[in-house]
Amino acid sequence: MALNDTFYLSHGSPTLSIDDSIKARQFFKSWKNEVVAVKPKAILCISAHYDTTFPTVNVVSGPNDTIYDFYGFPSSMYKIKYPAPGAPELAKRVKEALMRAGFERVDEERGRGLDHGAWVPLMFMYPEADIPVCQLSVQSHLNGTHHYNLGKALAPLKDEGVLIIGSGSATHNLRTLNRSGKPSATAPWALEFDTWLKDALLQGRYDDVNEYEKKAPHAKMAHPSPDHFYPLHVAIGAAGGDPKTKLIHHSWDHGTMSYASYQFTASSPSHQSH
Repeated sequence: MALNDTFYLSHGSPTLSIDDSIKARQFFKSWKNEVVAVKPKAILCISAHYDTTFPTVNVVSGPNDTIYDFYGFPSSMYKIKYPAPGAPELAKRVKEALMRAGFERVDEERGRGLDHGAWVPLMFMYPEADIPVCQLSVQSHLNGTHHYNLGKALAPLKDEGVLIIGSGSATHNLRTLNRSGKPSATAPWALEFDTWLKDALLQGRYDDVNEYEKKAPHAKMAHPSPDHFYPLHVAIGAAGGDPKTKLIHHSWDHGTMSYASYQFTASSPSHQSH
């Protein structure tokens, strides 16, 4: 069974786990009915919240622990469990694929569970928690092209029934969020960056996205750190070839946080063109 598409999901705030008013929550709940009807054999999640010097996979043989990598939120959030099985065989395949593609060092982190970039969306997408999940880290000190190339190396895994997901946020500047609880208009800079990104992706200008820091308006404002953006580059690369992009969800929260999520479909079924 092959899964032809890869995805970039904006997971937004950890409160997505408990706040039913966040529009993206309904999108994640509709996943199996409206986005991916085929049950994957395993899930590879590239999360903004797993940031290491070298590409690293988590290796877990039993259920994944649930990592609460956030502070000061309601106590109920720290009681949520998402004990999806680990995917040590997938971790091995990921490491092999990256080494084969020329990445000289790929590390393993044994026993590390799932951070909230993985388990918060997955708890709605696959609430049964019965699909093995492996995480791959980002390297925020490197660039978009590095992450795109990571994705290219991973593309053949789709032929094995692996669902490849990049989990981040289309805009991510926590200092600019409107936390007053009152509705607010979307900040112009956030709207301009988000619109630029949508247009670039839908028009297939992936080289521009790889060099977004030079090409996009308000790039540093939208992403003071690139950790929430680089999972996008991995997802694009993993689609294979010259993929077609589809915007599958869009909403805003706190005035500057975009929940834009994208689907990438390979233009041909073969991954040998890389």
